Amino acid sequence: MNLNLLANLYLESDPAEISAETQTELCDWLMQEFRQLPLNLLFSDNQRYNSPEEVFADIEQDKLWVNTEAYDTSIYTNPFYGAVLAAVHDYDHYCSQSDWTFEGEVIAYRTLANRSPSLEIQKILYSQIVLRAATHLYLGHSPEPKIVFP
Repeated sequence: MNLNLLANLYLESDPAEISAETQTELCDWLMQEFRQLPLNLLFSDNQRYNSPEEVFADIEQDKLWVNTEAYDTSIYTNPFYGAVLAAVHDYDHYCSQSDWTFEGEVIAYRTLANRSPSLEIQKILYSQIVLRAATHLYLGHSPEPKIVFP
């Protein structure tokens, strides 16, 4: 996969429209995934990890700081679900022992996408995880969050 191509697709694409049915399916599924996490979750707007090793060390202590601003919350019925996705995604990084490189983000995406209930949810996850990661690496900072289906 070409990182620059994916980043440009993300940057140049218009936000996708997500149906109410897909929103409900996504939120219900994320909550099921969230309830299975064997961790004490701590939510914060400003607590950030500097490396995957820091995340892994906390997870091994049965805790995880979750950034509440990590993902586009406009597609959820409640902004809390963006933090839920962040927690589930971070735990998938740990389970797959994948880092924060582009390749590591693809591995973590695949781990989660393999459990997703539909192709529509996989597309949302691809936008939220793979395309945003490619764009972040391309720009050197986080892009404006949005869901795109290039």
